[in-house]
Amino acid sequence: MITASDLSLDRGAKNLITASSFTIHPNHKVGLVGSNGCGKSSLFAALLGELSPDAGDLSLPSSWSIATVKQETPSLEQSALDYVMDGDKEYRQLEQQLEQARLNDDGNLEAILINKIDTIHGYSLPARAGELLHGLGFLQNQLTNPVKDFSGGWRMRLNLAQALISRADLLLLDEPTNHLDLDAVIWLQRWLKRFTGTLVLISHDRDFLDTVINQILHIEHQRAKLYSGNYTSFERQRAEHLAQQDVQFQKQQKEAANLTAFVDRFRAKASKAKQAQSRLKRLEKLPNLAPAHVDSQFTFNFEQPDNLPYPLLSLTESQCGYSTEAIILNDVGLTLVPGSRIGLLGRNGAGKSTLIKSLAGEIALLNGERYCAQELKIGYFSQHQLEQLHASSSPVDHILRAKPALGEPQARSFLGKFGFSGDQALEAVINMSGGEKARLVLALIVLEKPQLLLLDEPTNHLDLEMRQALVMALQDFGGAIILIAHDRFLLESCVDEFYLVANGSVIDFNGDIDDYQQWLNDDKKQTFTNNKIENTSNDSDNEDKGLDKKQLRQQQAELRKKSAPLRKESDKLEKQIAQWQKELAQVEALLSDSDIYQAERKKELTTQLKLQANLKDNIEESEMLWLEIAEQIEEIMSSN
Repeated sequence: MITASDLSLDRGAKNLITASSFTIHPNHKVGLVGSNGCGKSSLFAALLGELSPDAGDLSLPSSWSIATVKQETPSLEQSALDYVMDGDKEYRQLEQQLEQARLNDDGNLEAILINKIDTIHGYSLPARAGELLHGLGFLQNQLTNPVKDFSGGWRMRLNLAQALISRADLLLLDEPTNHLDLDAVIWLQRWLKRFTGTLVLISHDRDFLDTVINQILHIEHQRAKLYSGNYTSFERQRAEHLAQQDVQFQKQQKEAANLTAFVDRFRAKASKAKQAQSRLKRLEKLPNLAPAHVDSQFTFNFEQPDNLPYPLLSLTESQCGYSTEAIILNDVGLTLVPGSRIGLLGRNGAGKSTLIKSLAGEIALLNGERYCAQELKIGYFSQHQLEQLHASSSPVDHILRAKPALGEPQARSFLGKFGFSGDQALEAVINMSGGEKARLVLALIVLEKPQLLLLDEPTNHLDLEMRQALVMALQDFGGAIILIAHDRFLLESCVDEFYLVANGSVIDFNGDIDDYQQWLNDDKKQTFTNNKIENTSNDSDNEDKGLDKKQLRQQQAELRKKSAPLRKESDKLEKQIAQWQKELAQVEALLSDSDIYQAERKKELTTQLKLQANLKDNIEESEMLWLEIAEQIEEIMSSN
């Protein structure tokens, strides 16, 4: 087992973990979570023997073999398959010894070594390596390609496969899904569930954690604490602790009320579509999860656009690709209207990113028509956007370059919602992590008040707190969204409908993520008919077979447009109530001071008591009005 006793870890002058004790038993699967910079990677380094504890003790069995994913991959002529097989070091050692025994004509040793190789299932190693590579998205004809031919992201997949095949006693994985698409993530979580060794996993994908792990090791305020159960269970346990703190509890109650109102408004239309039902189940969890995020430094939202034209953007009979010799998608027909919330599914390389780039205008159509509403503002997020940031400029510089009239104090206040506080707002981009760059790009998108969001893997490098903030912001966004993500929780929380990108086409997918997983497992259960997906399994009946999905989207968009003034009024009331609550807290803090009840301060006491009564009346009246508006919004949204 892994045992930490009064463990303390430092990096330079920074204390990361202090006086922490925990025990991880053999064969347990543990999720290691905490904010960026809290010490997760340092704990990995300590487990690998690369970092010594500054105090206390961290021990594990000396006989254990440990596997982790290499961060660098040399440019090798060796084939992908052979490179992955190198992960089984015992097999490679026996293979070398066997070759030497044959050169020495030592038949007795040769027989012993052959038996040892058979005992560790060495002769099935090439097949197992091929299976791993296939699960991680490699094609059969790529297995013999040299390692040097693969890009950085694909080399990371090779390193992951090499770690998985190692037969290690302890497997340490740091963000293994970052370079994977949804197909590979689904495959990996199934593989890890079958893994029989001890697993310690750093991940910011809550659904992945929920599926794979059975314990959470949480690092917060320099303490590492072990919780039983999956990530959802951890959030509930942590929420119970946070709820005991009065100020945080009040904030949690307000968030829970807002979320509940949102779920109630969404419920009526969600009952009509299977994928919406899945999203509703997610939303019903959110009030319970929110308390675990009350101390989050991220609290941003997408401001309502100044206008929402109808439609926003459309592609008609379009060919998408990079040249007439590299056509990726044919006959694409897609119309985006206010309220469209579309998730793109499809195997790696099928053309999801190509479609997003075509919609964004990053690449020209090879054929067909792209209609774009006048003054349409598109918020486009991709990893390429991170690379286009000015390396020598700070976040404040980027904000002021986009909005010069904002002024530095306002720019810094705005950036604070995205976790850039103090000197962080003045640090050069070149010194930033991938997560910080992603947050800056999101801040720049929010600043432009877009009507359409095109998001290509927006959660790469984002931690759990920022992912939660992004989910909340997207749920309240009044424009249209197209989303590519390997984060299942993000998809199920923010998407109403799915399109499948496959075989050069973009088609409606009448199902949810579970149906997509089944489609991946067995393509025969899905058939292409009249540019639609029909599920031939017994449980694939759709409640809305007769309802045209395009008409449904238009109805939903019209309802959103109709309720927009009420939503605006609701947001205004929420801000006013929050301000009054802040003022009331200040008044009550003053009234809690016994000195104010002295005779010489009688006039001040009378003034404060009157102000307290007025504020309470204002808050109560506004809350009642807010509830009435919420009911009106619900009536509008349930009228379809």
